[in-house]
Amino acid sequence: MPGVGIWRTKSVEQSIADTDEPDTRLRRELTAKDLTVFGVAVVIGAGIFTLTARTAGNVAGPSISLAFVLAAIACGLAALCYAEFASTVPVAGSAYTFSYATFGEFVAWIIGWDLILEFALAAAVVSKGWSLYLGNVLGFSGSTTAHLGPIDFDWGSLIIVGGITIVLAIGTKVSSRVSAVITAIKIAVVLLVIAVGVFYIKKENYAPYIPPAESNESAAQGVHQTLFSFLSGADGSSYGWYGLLAAASLVFFAFIGFDVVATTAEETKNPQKALPRGILGSLAIVTVLYVAVTLVLTGMVKYTDLKTGSPLVGDSSATLATAFEAHGITWAQTAINFGGLAGLTTVVMVMMLGQTRVLFAMSRDGLVPRGLAKTGKNGSPVRITLFVGAVVALLAAFFPMGTLEEMVNIGTLFAFVLVCIGVIILRRTRPDLPRGFRVPLVPLVPILAVLACGWLMLNLSVETWIRFLVWMALGVVVYLAYGRRKSVLGQKLAAQAGPPEEENIPELVQR
Repeated sequence: MPGVGIWRTKSVEQSIADTDEPDTRLRRELTAKDLTVFGVAVVIGAGIFTLTARTAGNVAGPSISLAFVLAAIACGLAALCYAEFASTVPVAGSAYTFSYATFGEFVAWIIGWDLILEFALAAAVVSKGWSLYLGNVLGFSGSTTAHLGPIDFDWGSLIIVGGITIVLAIGTKVSSRVSAVITAIKIAVVLLVIAVGVFYIKKENYAPYIPPAESNESAAQGVHQTLFSFLSGADGSSYGWYGLLAAASLVFFAFIGFDVVATTAEETKNPQKALPRGILGSLAIVTVLYVAVTLVLTGMVKYTDLKTGSPLVGDSSATLATAFEAHGITWAQTAINFGGLAGLTTVVMVMMLGQTRVLFAMSRDGLVPRGLAKTGKNGSPVRITLFVGAVVALLAAFFPMGTLEEMVNIGTLFAFVLVCIGVIILRRTRPDLPRGFRVPLVPLVPILAVLACGWLMLNLSVETWIRFLVWMALGVVVYLAYGRRKSVLGQKLAAQAGPPEEENIPELVQR
């Protein structure tokens, strides 16, 4: 039986039945190939051209390749849980829908509110990064910002958000085709970089693979330090085993986004088979690419040459192009700029797609205005797509993102933790449900995933935790003021229960 009040749960059967409502029905037209493309599209971004070099030089040295493997294992544990849930509950909404079936409406709202923050903010942040690459390609010194009096207007990010909004409004299948073309371009750039760089590798650059630890005198203090440092009083260090683990925490965020694949469950032709293949397949592909790039990068130059302040890097941060420029390969920067432009285009697209699907699921449940959930003739939620596009465009064009980037990370990890715990709960409460994919060694694997994600959350700054708790508190207020009263499930349960007994007293007296 469903719970009562804010803990009422929406059964898996009811969630699936809701997908057949004529006015809010999404079109099933995606295949495992489409989902794999979406997964690769959102994970392979500009990070492969910048994050790898910066982390190798300042944190891990050559062991950055091992850090990516460790991060992939942690991410893979969570991916297994997502694959089981998505194949069991093939409904739009990802972690929001899964939580509704296991933890109840209040927790579902919290995770939905969290995903709104994750996807919208990520799309805005990445679109601003896209505008920087556009400026580099066009020769604007990395700036596409116009000054309108006291207001800074980033027209580059507005262009990409506007174009992607139109593509998403046309339909998911069209979006997958556009994403496939652009993803092919950026993978070609990555493969070109690997193919050329492998001829400049020197084995001695890999030694020592795990450099001796060095104290980090520039470690952040106060609310800027990590929660782990704040609680333990430990000082940060570069290189060594601590540096390796710290690097794994940093590069983990190069993998986030595969969970967006789960938001398209309702639009997949054969979700029981296609979703696990799409989620796990995309993760495997990007892991191979990431490790290959880091091996080439740290083999081309000594890791100390990639450190900020070194003669090769100067006061800025190292990028993948730094290693190529050291060997006189000057065209690498141009190729990487185009690769970054292509990479970020698909990241923005898939993040906005995930945002629209989560908001669509919440709207259909009445937790946000139901009018937004109406789909058009092409089976796409046009109203929500236009609304999300407007919000993301506003954030990207007029607001500086800066330190808000970490908010994306904590929101993602929070969703991962709830999904992993949810797999254990649903195995116990509904062992009868048909599952297209089953996580092995339950509850061990989900527990390991929770521990891995928990460790990564501890490596986020104190100020990020404070902002996250403030956002969650605001979400509770919105739910109590609107979502709890407008909930479709709540209204159905109230109708089934009938009016309260005291309301029937006058009728009994009249009889």
